Amino acid sequence: MHIGVVSDTHRYKKFMKKVVDVLYNTELIIHLGDNVQDANEIKRIYTGSIINVRGNCDFNVDAPSERLEVINSKRFFITHGHRYDVKYSLSRLKFRALEQKADVVLFGHTHISQIVYEEGIWFINPGSPSIPRDGFNSVVTIDIQKGVISPDIKGI
Repeated sequence: MHIGVVSDTHRYKKFMKKVVDVLYNTELIIHLGDNVQDANEIKRIYTGSIINVRGNCDFNVDAPSERLEVINSKRFFITHGHRYDVKYSLSRLKFRALEQKADVVLFGHTHISQIVYEEGIWFINPGSPSIPRDGFNSVVTIDIQKGVISPDIKGI
């Protein structure tokens, strides 16, 4: 399975086509919030499935703040990250991931792309395609083949 992950698009519509251009061959895109309305923009030009959570800048939207999804037999804990203070440390997020028995944790909020493998859990932040704080406009792809998880940060 080939999955695309994006976060913190912040209503910069000009980047939605670039996101889809990079993630065109994925079967699923996961949007991690800020702003959930951008997932609707992506749906207009993307043929695969999309799931999302809301972020700290998403108000009055009908989307969960976090979710647990089993994708290709792997447990994905999906959140924006702001409720776990991810700008300071991954420790609170790690404890939640352990509670959820997650194989993969997807989070955003920092606008900085990051992939960490710790205690058997992948912690993956796609950064931001529109307002990166590390100067690198990015998304993430995740391949799951024969039970092996392979994440990759992609510039757009």
